[in-house]
Amino acid sequence: MSLGRRAFIVGGGALICARPLTALGQAATASLLSPVPGKTLGFAVVREKSKIGEHVLTFEDAGSGNLTVRVAVELKVGLGPITLFRYKHEAAEVWQNGQLAALDTKTNDDGTPNVVTGRATPTGFMVEGTKASRYTAPADALPATHWNHKQLDGPWINTQDGRLLRPTITPKGPSAIPTASGATITANHFSTSGDAMLETWYDDTPNWAGLSFKAGDGSEIVYERM
Repeated sequence: MSLGRRAFIVGGGALICARPLTALGQAATASLLSPVPGKTLGFAVVREKSKIGEHVLTFEDAGSGNLTVRVAVELKVGLGPITLFRYKHEAAEVWQNGQLAALDTKTNDDGTPNVVTGRATPTGFMVEGTKASRYTAPADALPATHWNHKQLDGPWINTQDGRLLRPTITPKGPSAIPTASGATITANHFSTSGDAMLETWYDDTPNWAGLSFKAGDGSEIVYERM
């Protein structure tokens, strides 16, 4: 059985604390969420009704428009005592005055390493990754870490390998989704096709509320907010 490495490109991509994050409220950054210091956003990652890991983001607000977002994803699929698949992803986004200033990631995809680096330069945001030669990202491109609702408006920087993705986003309206506590919440559903095949949800805040996609073996992976 194999989940397939390609299935987890969303990893370098959800709430341990469910209080709302606040918006910056400026025209150019209205969709960039600005959490209070120490804020975390976490998801249980579930496959076929069994938890296989967690995806947790930590927001460090240093004030003066400086925000660091750290992403930690760790997944393990096994059959009894035998581990069949492991995945570990770490990422750090640095934001200054509502603009992405730096991106650093490292991934162990079932034994295959990947890295991505990105830096703001006078000519644009420069990205380089394991599967991407150095390039200047479009001005509206954002890391595919999902916490920022504005990601739906432009291209994505794949935080696992650095490739630029241009998915098609289709709004599906509100729907009920499960949480890790066993409750359900109503959130706005967006279907993503093309370069990335997944379903994602945002609540009215709008905080990231859920995600699902098909793994390489056809099983469904579901993110349930904690």
